[in-house]
Formats: sequence, C-alpha cells, structure tokens
Amino acid sequence: MQTRETDPVIAEVRAVRDGLAAGAGYDVAAIFRRIGEMQEESGREYVEYPPRRIVEGFDETLAV
Repeated sequence: MQTRETDPVIAEVRAVRDGLAAGAGYDVAAIFRRIGEMQEESGREYVEYPPRRIVEGFDETLAV
C-alpha cells in the first residue's frame, strides 16, 4: 500500500490545488471567485443551499 506522501492521486490533487491557488496569487477571495467562474463556464447545474440560521442557545457542535 502506498503512503499518503507517495500516492499519485493525492499528489495530483495537491498539484491542481496549488496551481489554482498560485493562479489566484494565494488570495482566498480570488480562489473562490475563480472557482465560481469555473462553475459558470462548465455549464453544469450546481445546487446551492441557503445559509443556516444560528439559533440562540443552540449547541453547534451537535449540528449535522
């Protein structure tokens, strides 16, 4: 079995992730903008869920 460091799939995912981040200058907002652009360009339909409301006194650690 390959270790996490030598797994070619993990290496490819990390390379793609680093390329995306480098292309956005490692700016998180720019990374998310680019991801949104890529989704638009793909022509696929994406599901968006509304943000959850925070309920006073609700323990978020129990949320699923």
